[in-house]
Amino acid sequence: MKAQYLTISYKRFDWSDLPEDYKDLINKSHEAQSKAYAPYSNFKVGTCILLEDGTIFTGSNQENAAYPSGLCAERVAIFSCSAHFPHLKMKVLAITCDLDKLLLPDILAPCGACRQTICEYESRQNEPIKILLKCPGNQVLEFNSIGDLLPFSFKSDALKKVQ
Repeated sequence: MKAQYLTISYKRFDWSDLPEDYKDLINKSHEAQSKAYAPYSNFKVGTCILLEDGTIFTGSNQENAAYPSGLCAERVAIFSCSAHFPHLKMKVLAITCDLDKLLLPDILAPCGACRQTICEYESRQNEPIKILLKCPGNQVLEFNSIGDLLPFSFKSDALKKVQ
């Protein structure tokens, strides 16, 4: 047996050191939280996507009494954005949530389904999407790609032999 290690890299910003364009995206994702439909969990999440032409697109989580039928903010934004702007690349995805309702010491990252969806769109556009996560204490984490949050992801290349 040989032990192997996986290392990811990311940047941690204090709000005061965050670039203005990132502040704008985080603020817009926070605004999107107000549009969340979360009557069951009362946990609201907002997402903001910056497209390559400067267009900004937002989304929020949408719950359903049949829990699996709801959709996370990230997928709401990504799917809707792709439906409206299918030929534009997604450059940055900013995510915020009700941090004051959590007992998290540091970070709330996207769920597995959202990570896989982001991975699909990175593969589709053949370019990484930066991920910004708002954290407690006015901190923001920046990841250069979903690969940092989803190593060993399932990609469409794996399906080529099936066809």
